[in-house]
Amino acid sequence: MIKNYFKTAWRSLIRNKAYATINIAGLSLGIACSIVIFSIVAHHLSFENFNHNKDRIYRVGTEVRGEHTFYSHGSPAPLAKAMRNDYAFAERAARVEVFWGMPVSVESSNNDIKKFKENNGIAITTADFFDIFNFPLAEGDIKTALNEPNTAVITQKLARKYFGHEDVIGKTIRINNTVNAKITGILRDIPLNTDRVQEIYVSDKNLKDFSDWQAKDDSWGGFTSECNTFLLLKQGVAADAVEKVFPQVMEKYYANNNNKNVFKFHLQPLKDIHFNADYGGYADKKYLWAAAFIGLFLIVTACVNFINLATAQASNRSKEIGVRKVLGGMRMQLFWQFIAETTIITLFATLLAMGFAKLSLPFVNTLFKVQLAINPFMNTWLLLFLVAIVLVVVFLSGSYPGLILSGFKPAVALKGKLSREKTAGFSMRKVLVIVQFSISQMLIIGTIVIASQMNFSKHSDLGFDKDNIVMLPVPVHDSIGRIKMKWLINRLKEIPSVKDASLCMEPPSSDHSNTNGIRYDNDSEERPWSVNPKPIDENYLSLFNLKLVAGRNIYPSDTTNQYIVNEVVVQKLGMRSAQEIINKNISLNGVTAPVVGVVKNFYDKSFRLNINPVVMFPALHGVEHCAVKMNVQDARSGLTTIAKVWNDIYPQYVYEHEFLDKKLDKYYEFDDTILKLIETFAGIAILIGCLGLYGLVSFMAAQKTKEIGIRKVLGAGVSSILWMFGKEFSRLLFIAFVIAAPIAWWFMNRYLQDFKFRIGIGMGVFVLAIAITLLIAFATVSFRSLKAACANPVKNLRTE
Repeated sequence: MIKNYFKTAWRSLIRNKAYATINIAGLSLGIACSIVIFSIVAHHLSFENFNHNKDRIYRVGTEVRGEHTFYSHGSPAPLAKAMRNDYAFAERAARVEVFWGMPVSVESSNNDIKKFKENNGIAITTADFFDIFNFPLAEGDIKTALNEPNTAVITQKLARKYFGHEDVIGKTIRINNTVNAKITGILRDIPLNTDRVQEIYVSDKNLKDFSDWQAKDDSWGGFTSECNTFLLLKQGVAADAVEKVFPQVMEKYYANNNNKNVFKFHLQPLKDIHFNADYGGYADKKYLWAAAFIGLFLIVTACVNFINLATAQASNRSKEIGVRKVLGGMRMQLFWQFIAETTIITLFATLLAMGFAKLSLPFVNTLFKVQLAINPFMNTWLLLFLVAIVLVVVFLSGSYPGLILSGFKPAVALKGKLSREKTAGFSMRKVLVIVQFSISQMLIIGTIVIASQMNFSKHSDLGFDKDNIVMLPVPVHDSIGRIKMKWLINRLKEIPSVKDASLCMEPPSSDHSNTNGIRYDNDSEERPWSVNPKPIDENYLSLFNLKLVAGRNIYPSDTTNQYIVNEVVVQKLGMRSAQEIINKNISLNGVTAPVVGVVKNFYDKSFRLNINPVVMFPALHGVEHCAVKMNVQDARSGLTTIAKVWNDIYPQYVYEHEFLDKKLDKYYEFDDTILKLIETFAGIAILIGCLGLYGLVSFMAAQKTKEIGIRKVLGAGVSSILWMFGKEFSRLLFIAFVIAAPIAWWFMNRYLQDFKFRIGIGMGVFVLAIAITLLIAFATVSFRSLKAACANPVKNLRTE
């Protein structure tokens, strides 16, 4: 019996090739999108699952309180030692310091020096880190590998990259041109589903070679986001119990420091790290669930399209159904035949969807910076997902048409024509089209809003110049390095295509998180809010076009003997005008100096955050970058010359440059990813919806054959016939819009709440959305209805 169902179903599909092709195309697109979304969501939800003790691992994050509270995944450098020595909650406590963009040089067997730059960073830590995380060694003993100074462990991948297939243990790599580290262990390659991406781990006994300040055991005054504290809690210890002792830590180590009122420590579960955007996570889980719902919507849209086309075929198959019933066919037999047809179409669509999904992988992997693989035979969860998709699609898409079509009465069906009144499916089909285009319009509105916010974020006036500015690394900070910095500036200014150059820690806006408390004038304690400190030189204000509203620029100096603040500092000190703070002393990191200037506020972070209090000062020891302003006309030749100058001064380092505008665009890298994803899925949803609309118009044309013929005989033109069809779908689209608009507004308003500086959602967004939908839908309807409008009325009426 089952064999007969499938044989009959196959023959029916062969007879109706166009119907089968459109259904397979629509379903395959919907299923392909759902496969891709499932793979992305499953990948992110799997983060850190390989760690055996994942439920007991926590990172200490810092809440920085003030008028505008913000959060950082960094913590003071001595915190791990304090938690290990003063309290018994943690089985292990490890501090990890990450330094980015460090050059690594290796001497090859023929005495050549090979230079590399590890953009995943260099981690400074102890063996405790590897007791917390499951990063096993392929060679060496992790308990002793980092006990001595000048030792390091690297991954198998880097071992092959640096030394090929040679024996690596005992060989030396030179890091940052200062530390000769002997390799004492080889780590297995880091899993793809972790945020701990560093592939070189150096003994913490070398921390002073990377940062004097961070190496101090009493450096509680501030912190950097690159210093992380991880705890492995003992069995049975609750996170709440540990958080209750943090106030004691503040009282003990911040007794004479007002940061105890500014900083507040929190435990962040390991499973939360990847998703908590407040603490620098990749993305909030709500975006993953939004993606999952989009995948669900696309499946629903594809199923709706299938149902529309299946019921549109009712008139064509009415005689077949009537004959089968007259010959004794039972309703359930006819129902299972339709289910068999649906199963064949769904299986073909699933196979095609796998092909589409695999073809999209290069685009998806590049867009999301992941390495996804789609192989259901190697991924049990994906296989189960595909089985579930097939069953759900067959049930959703096959049941309704099967029940409707198998319920036709033989006498009516054998006439070869079915009246609208006698078939319950036809009103339902309009409801399904409304569902389809509600989903499409929600995605279109989402695309418009996100694109508008991105345009606003990237092209608004930030309060400083960002165009034609190149950021170069300044790798050396010792006494010789400071001399080289000045050589670099002087030689760069001799290049004709260079307008100006400045030494600084960071550009005016940066995601680098570095906070400090300040004292004003004769304060006995630090103020209960923190500032964003920025070491600069005397060229910084002019190069970035930062506007002074009071006072003057700093004079050339190698040490901190003067400060410039932004207007937020003036406001937070309760002053009415910027002039009031000029020549008043402030103290930062124990260094007291007068404020000599106030600059107009500028956006020092992304538009997601409020503008912070900023303090700028001369300090060559804090310089990490050289900013170079270029002439647009000779920028290309100028970059070549800049690279040559930089390599002459720093021959042992790896040259890289980055344009500031591109660097700042990275603030919104995730939003751009979401935008491209929604754009793609909105296009696919519209395509699937148009296939469903095509089915609706096909049904209407079949139902109105006689009406069209009579109208044409009475003188109706093609345009009036087109309008007859247009009226039908216009009502459906406007109803879909009324449903979609408030839902899309609610979701997009929630999205915009993540931005402190944001656009409003005006009527123009909704007008544009409905206009796009109407234009695309009208083109689809016109394509199909034009054929009906141009048909010979005599031929149509002869059949009635």
